[in-house]
Amino acid sequence: MKRLLVGTFVFLILIGMLSVAFAAKIEKALYGVTQDGIPVDKYTLVNDNGVIAEFITYGGTWVSMYVPDKQGKFDDILLGFDSLAEWESAANPYFGCITGRYANRIANGQFTIDGRTYTLAQNNGPNSLHGGVKGFNRVVWKAFPFYTPDGPAIRFKYLSHDGEEGFPGNLNVSVTYTLTNQNEMKIEYIATTNKATVVNITNHAYFNLAGEGKGTILDHLLMIAASNYTPVDNTLIPTGEIAPVAGTALDFTTPRAIGERIQEFAEPPFKGYDHNFVLDNQTGELALAARVKEPTSGRVMEVYTMEPGIQLYTGNWLDVLGKGGKYYGQFAGFCLETQHYPDSPNKAHFPSVLLKPGETYHTVTIYKFFTE
Repeated sequence: MKRLLVGTFVFLILIGMLSVAFAAKIEKALYGVTQDGIPVDKYTLVNDNGVIAEFITYGGTWVSMYVPDKQGKFDDILLGFDSLAEWESAANPYFGCITGRYANRIANGQFTIDGRTYTLAQNNGPNSLHGGVKGFNRVVWKAFPFYTPDGPAIRFKYLSHDGEEGFPGNLNVSVTYTLTNQNEMKIEYIATTNKATVVNITNHAYFNLAGEGKGTILDHLLMIAASNYTPVDNTLIPTGEIAPVAGTALDFTTPRAIGERIQEFAEPPFKGYDHNFVLDNQTGELALAARVKEPTSGRVMEVYTMEPGIQLYTGNWLDVLGKGGKYYGQFAGFCLETQHYPDSPNKAHFPSVLLKPGETYHTVTIYKFFTE
């Protein structure tokens, strides 16, 4: 009898282990059809803890992220839309998309490689922003879902042809999102080219750790591991200076509320934070770049990256209806975009964004979620 009970107990343990091991899943569904008649799919990733991440092939966009608060209640913490038509609209402020070929700004929409000047669309005042009129955020990516030992994953691929939006070279791009069982979103970017070009790719997720549509992010406590930043002109192009944050409203080296000193940047062109921080870690290895805590929910997000910079943007110009018809106004979300610095192609002393044939662009960023 004892042997039977032991055997039953072991069997139940094994069944339990199997149920945990197979809790992770990936689901696919048709999301809609673009204005150009291209089908767009939605992929839902679920990890062993029940954390859910959703993506659409339009823009390789991270559309939702459901994580628990300190009471175990799940909320979606990403700003976004409910329909493909809204994602395609001009009102979309780059919610959750893959941003490139060059994320952030290039002065006057021009840069030079080997004596040849390339001209881009000036879609942000006199400057080029986030890859131009039809950047990576407005194309449909090929999707390849798969499972890893760390959790479910989806790989998006896109071939950006030579001359697309003015950039040289056929650029093969791969962006892999892995929802780990440690409640991390790991994003791995890889690109190769057949002609010298410039590359700077990021994700443009807008977070509100209280839950999307639940007030502003001004009370979120933020730490950025950066002693310096890149000052800009009135079109938000870096002057070329690397300046200390000490003694300024940009000093987040110790945690402080985002809204504590944001009014110092209340006037245009800022209307809030929209600054590139020079991370203290310049080794190219994965390291902690930022930490954000929302006091009421207890949710914490840590950002780890191999990149030399991170852009803090506080949704300064938001004025749109989002998920469920909820209104997203100024400061409804914040972005922490890991990156090389804005206008690096025109600043020789900034870390290089040049990619040549035979080289591989490779960088990893991790957004880790937990509660305190």
